[in-house]
Amino acid sequence: MNLISSLCIFVLVAYFATPILCIRNHIHQPPALFVFGDSIFDPGNNNYINTTATFQANYLPYGESFFKYPTGRNSNGRLIPDFISEYANFPFIPPYFEIGKKHFDHGVNFASGGSGCLAETSRGFVIDLKTQLKNFENVTQLLKKKVGKTESHKILANAVYFFSSGSNDVFAHLAANSTSPNFDQEYLQIIMGNLTSVLKGVYREGGRKFVMLNLGPLGCIPTIRALNFQKGVTNGSCMEEVTNMAKFFNSALPEMLKKLEKQLPGFKYTIFNFFKVFADSIDNPTKYGFKISETACCGTGPFRGVLSCGGKRQVKEYELCNNVKDYLFFDSSHPSEKAYQKYTELLWNGTPDVVAPYNLKSFFELST
Repeated sequence: MNLISSLCIFVLVAYFATPILCIRNHIHQPPALFVFGDSIFDPGNNNYINTTATFQANYLPYGESFFKYPTGRNSNGRLIPDFISEYANFPFIPPYFEIGKKHFDHGVNFASGGSGCLAETSRGFVIDLKTQLKNFENVTQLLKKKVGKTESHKILANAVYFFSSGSNDVFAHLAANSTSPNFDQEYLQIIMGNLTSVLKGVYREGGRKFVMLNLGPLGCIPTIRALNFQKGVTNGSCMEEVTNMAKFFNSALPEMLKKLEKQLPGFKYTIFNFFKVFADSIDNPTKYGFKISETACCGTGPFRGVLSCGGKRQVKEYELCNNVKDYLFFDSSHPSEKAYQKYTELLWNGTPDVVAPYNLKSFFELST
């Protein structure tokens, strides 16, 4: 089994429904939350597209710790947007493909597991970021028809726009350049260019408050540790070349956002240092309530790093741990519900060393 083929590059395809907008008109409604990105955030959009099980998580044991059934989330339970909903005291944000049957007073989640900033990343299997923007544009038009131009403008201006994208572009680059997996500046500029274009697109529709996750220490997830093991590095170490690619992205992200802040009146942003807290939880698991931070709860092979959890993907064999609460990682590429809960606490109430210039609680309260 070539482990590169089992990297967590989950994506989404050109399948679009035109959903019916369900929205209630509330006075003093808290800001809506619109979510974009990859499998860190996908609540089940990939359930509705023509893709493969590699890019889905709509089978057990995914979801069993909280929902008791698989929802499409790449974890054993809730994800960061779900915990934000709980902090903000509103229902879970529905997937885009479910808004025809659910009210989404509080926002929509457009994220697609396996997607990246680049359309080429897992093309044909996922919903890339620019297509997620098109789906958001569909929603804004439906919103205007439902509540009128003035009210929709208020909703969109006060809303928070939450992004996690770029990891799968790194994995795609690694898969294509496994012998020399270093980022070149041109590739990084293309990624940043696409991300900039999408942020500007949301801004054109009325968005003003943007929350960005930077990339985690990607060379340390079980899938990449296992790949390193396959290459002969048997001491269990991280693949530093991959983590360095994440660091290059993370260096470019605030520079890009500062430029947009200067160019676009009213544009506000905050960055959650996902790299810092994720790396700290891997290096100091007991600080976060975990016992095991290098091996996944669900998977097979070294570090359970082969993405086989659930037995529906290319490799059918998998092992499942006895106590998921001991594990930082649920499957080969994704944190557990407990980890997401810990990260959301820091995002919501954190200090400037992990989320700046605003924590999410103050960002929700920020007027535009």
